[in-house]
Parts: sequence; C-alpha cells; structure tokens
Amino acid sequence: MAAPSIIRVIDLETTGQAPPAHGVCEIGWQDVALGADERWALHGEGGALYVHPGRPIPALTQAIHHIRDEDVAQAPLWHDVARRVLDPWPRRLALAAHHADFEQQFCTPSLTHGADWICTWKCALRLWPESPSFSNQVLRYWRRPDGLEHERGLPAHRAFPDAYVTAHHLRDMLNTVTADQLIAWSQLPGLLPRVRSGPDRGKGWDEIDDEALAAFARERDPDVRYTAEQEIARRHGGGTRRPDPQALLL
Repeated sequence: MAAPSIIRVIDLETTGQAPPAHGVCEIGWQDVALGADERWALHGEGGALYVHPGRPIPALTQAIHHIRDEDVAQAPLWHDVARRVLDPWPRRLALAAHHADFEQQFCTPSLTHGADWICTWKCALRLWPESPSFSNQVLRYWRRPDGLEHERGLPAHRAFPDAYVTAHHLRDMLNTVTADQLIAWSQLPGLLPRVRSGPDRGKGWDEIDDEALAAFARERDPDVRYTAEQEIARRHGGGTRRPDPQALLL
C-alpha cells in the first residue's frame, strides 16, 4: 500500500528567540496521518536530530533544554538537515507546531517548499477555551489525550518529546474540524478566551466594559488587539466568539 499523506508536527530547540542571532540545535518530528477509517492518528515513530547552531549555546538556554555545545559539536548544520525533515515530498500536506510562529522564523518557505502551517496553540484557544492555560504541557495534563505514553513525552523542552505531545493535540483537533479550518485559524492572530492582564485579568472578553475593550484594541500585542477587535465587532452585530466545534462538523 502507498504510504499515507501526513501532517508533520515539528519542534525546535534553539540557542535563543530568533535568527540570525540564534540558531537551531535540535529538531524533532512526529507525523499524523488520515487512516482508512477516516480518522487521524499518529503515524510512524518520529525522530530527532541534533543540529550545529553555528554559535555557542548560552547557559540560560542550556538550562531549559539541557543541550550542551559538546552534544552538537559534530552535528550537521541547519541548512544541511532542514529540508529533508521539513519537506518529505510528496506525502506532506502541512507542517504543524505549538506556537508555530516561532518555528516559522527558522523554517523559512525556501526550506519548507512553501508549506501551509497549523499552529496548535492558536487552534487550542478556539477549540478548548476552558483550558486553564494553553502551553503544550498544560494541555497535555488538562486534556490527557488517549494513547499518549507518559515517558515517551519526556523530558519536556526536548524536540521529539514535545513534538510527540503536540501530535496528540493535533490528532484530536483534526478529528474535530478540518485541516483547512486549522490552517485558516493559524493564519490569524490568536483569539484569546480570557483577558490576560490588567484589572480585568481572567474575565471573558464579553464581561469587560466598552472603555477597557477599546483600550485593548489599541494594544501592540497582535493577539490582544485582534481579540478585542473581534469582541467589538460582535457587540456591533458582527464577528464571532468561541466557535462551536460541533457546529463546524455540520
């Protein structure tokens, strides 16, 4: 049988927040595929590769992922490894990551062959707004996805375990709404279910007054600004909040 089409979940460990000042020191991946039963499931074993970042790894970053300079000293450079992981042509339908905006800084269109992306963080905001937080690990323990092997998803902040955990979130999203819907949501700023700063912190956006909402609509943070704009539109008869996953299936 022909190998199925996949969405490849990836996770990067890096020396810092953004290129060119920082580089990749590890990439991990786990595939999700649509089965004959029309249900999405994890596919294959996934994997991880060390990458030489082209610069020393700062101690502050080593303390997060515990990858040392000596671990990557003999590893290939990013441009020598990226394309074969990011573009398993012709099987790949899209790439996915939790907070995909971060990965996309390093995984440029020239390396991904112009792939579509799914951001599981942005999609979780819309599908599971009741979650106490939306980090990969909080979602893991709040949702407890079926089939997630606890030890295989550890340690956190390493490329394969994080990709493996994210893949379980993506699988469940894909079995709720379409891949096209997830891609579309991922191209927008995050739609925050609750106010996350100031005196209204923790409230739903529909609970705050018009003056506070107008102030949030002027925020520099694109997620805050977008969410406030959507709530303003809703109050004036347009826009939507918290789409119903069941309705999206109809």
